[in-house]
Amino acid sequence: MALALFDLDNTLLNGDSDHSWGMYLAEIGAVDAELQKERQDYFYQQYLAGELDIYEFCEFQFSVLRQNSLDQLHAWRSDFLDSIIEPMIQKGKADLLKPHQDAGDEILIITATNDFITAPIAQRLNVPTLLATQAEFIDGKYTGKVAGTPCYQTGKITRLNQWLAENDKEFKDSTFYSDSINDLPLLELVDTPIVVTPDDKLRAHALELNWAVID
Repeated sequence: MALALFDLDNTLLNGDSDHSWGMYLAEIGAVDAELQKERQDYFYQQYLAGELDIYEFCEFQFSVLRQNSLDQLHAWRSDFLDSIIEPMIQKGKADLLKPHQDAGDEILIITATNDFITAPIAQRLNVPTLLATQAEFIDGKYTGKVAGTPCYQTGKITRLNQWLAENDKEFKDSTFYSDSINDLPLLELVDTPIVVTPDDKLRAHALELNWAVID
């Protein structure tokens, strides 16, 4: 069985769900709008440069999970999915999934964005397996910390290897779709790397190596 791996933000989605979640919270007044925008821009520039401190980012991004009730968080998330994520799906490249679904491939979404945001998106896309950065959840509450290895850069390889071992799967006939230079370690590992609306650094690398590019 072939293994088809998909990044989520700016790959299957036309946009970044993690960044958009922060901006959504600012817009509805759930967080300080000025501080949120300032910090989001700071982290996003780090991400584009491939220099993001994932733990610092998650500590900031998970604070809203720690400070609010589950009922409130789920209400916000439901509205966010309808108003922000659904248009990203409609304008994105979710159609990339279909050939692999039709072929009966093992399909995974593997994303740095946390599971609170991405779990319902994976479900909406009919992808049963999601590897995402995990927001620690203990005794019915989010702690504001990361659980396990963040699913970011080489962490994606770590998390993928853990999943393969736990599910008695093999890493073969593998394809990975991504937009970001941060995913270069995994792109270089798979049999077929495919870049989708890539950032400038990844585009240059892909063209040099004659990787497939989808815009």
